[in-house]
Amino acid sequence: MPDHSLIEEAGARAENIVALRRAIHAEPELGLFTPRTSAKVRTALAGLPLEWREGPSTSGMVAVLRGGAGPGRRVLLRGDMDALPMPEETGLPFASSVAGAMHACGHDAHTAMLVGAAQLLAARAERLAGEVLFMFQPGEEGHHGARFMLDDGLIDPLPDAAFALHVMPNARHGQIAGRAGALLAAADMIGIVVEGAGGHASLPHQTRDPVPVAAEIIMALQGLVTRQFNAHDPVVVTIASVHAGSTHNVIADRAVLRGTMRSLSSDHRARLADSVRLLAAGIAGAHGLTAQVTIEPGFPVTLCDARAVDFGAKTARALFGADSFEYLADPIMGAEDFSYVLEKVPGAMYFLGMAPEGDNWASCCGIHSTRMMIDESVMPRGAAFLAGLAERFLASGFES
Repeated sequence: MPDHSLIEEAGARAENIVALRRAIHAEPELGLFTPRTSAKVRTALAGLPLEWREGPSTSGMVAVLRGGAGPGRRVLLRGDMDALPMPEETGLPFASSVAGAMHACGHDAHTAMLVGAAQLLAARAERLAGEVLFMFQPGEEGHHGARFMLDDGLIDPLPDAAFALHVMPNARHGQIAGRAGALLAAADMIGIVVEGAGGHASLPHQTRDPVPVAAEIIMALQGLVTRQFNAHDPVVVTIASVHAGSTHNVIADRAVLRGTMRSLSSDHRARLADSVRLLAAGIAGAHGLTAQVTIEPGFPVTLCDARAVDFGAKTARALFGADSFEYLADPIMGAEDFSYVLEKVPGAMYFLGMAPEGDNWASCCGIHSTRMMIDESVMPRGAAFLAGLAERFLASGFES
C-alpha cells in the first residue's frame, strides 16, 4: 500500500526532478526521435536496476523494474517526451534554445515526474512483487508515437494496467482529476480543396470563384455539427487554416481549407467523415465547382476504465487527502495518443493541476500557449502519485 513516506521521498528529490524538467525544456525535440531527451532520461536513471527496451521506429524507451519480492502483476507508467513546433514567449531563464520548438504541453514535466517515480520505486524494489514498465514515449504531438512503440513490441507481453499523468497549467494547484469512459476525443485532420477557375477580380462573372464557396462550406460545417449530431455525443469541426489567392486583384483557381474534427464515439467519428464529404461536394457542385476532401485519421478516443479511475481516486486520497481528487463531469475535446495503450490495456489518464497556489487558476495560460508555464512545486506530487499507483496496483490490483 502507498504511504505518506512517498511524499517525503519525492520532496527530497524535488530539486533533481525540477532540474531535469528545465534541462529538457531548454532543448525541446519534435516528432518520433528525441535523442537528446532520451539521453537525459538515461543519465538520470543510470545505476538503477532497470532493463531497457528500444525499437526501430522511434527513440522511445521502456525501462523495466523487476520487484525483489517475486513475480506478480505488471503495471505501466507512461511519460511523453516530444515538444510542439511553435515559438516560446515565456521569458524563463531556461526557455527553449531551439527556434520554433517549445515544450508547451508539459511533456518535459511528464518525463521528469516519471523519472522521479522510477527513482522512488527503484528504492523500494525489494518489497515489490511484479514488474513496473516505465514508458518514455516520443511523438505524442500528432505522430502516433505510442502506436509505433506498441507495434515494435516494447510493452509485450501487455501489462495488467496502464496509467499516465498530464499536467494542466490552468487547473487548481495540485488537484488530480479524471473520469470514467471518454476522457479525451478522437482527433482527425481534415483538408478540403475547392477547385474553381480564376481570373481578374473585377470580372468575377468570368470565373468560378472558390473563395465564397469555401466560406459557405465553413459556415455550413457549423450547421452540420449542431443539426445532424446529438449534443449528448458531441462532435467538433474547426477550420483553422484558409489559403487562397496571392494578391488583391486576382481570383484564385482554388481555396484550401485545413482543420480538425473531434468526436467521442466511433459511430459519430465515422458519420462525421461521411457527412463532411457530402456537404463539401454538394455545396461546391451547386456553384459549378468541385471539392476534394481528405481526412487523415488521428488518435482514437481516450477511454478510461472505471475501475482504474476509482483506483486513482483512492490512491490520491490515501496520499494527499480527501479533497485531492476530482471526478470530471465532462470529457475534454483534446486528444491523446495514450489512447492506443488504453485500447489494449485497462487503465486511465489523470490530470494534475499546475497553477500557482492561490492564483486565479482559470486565468493561467493553457497548454499549447506560447506563454504556458507551470508551478514546478507540484512536480514531486506527480512523481509520488505515479509511484503510488504502481506500488498499490502491484500489491492489490484494482481492488485495493
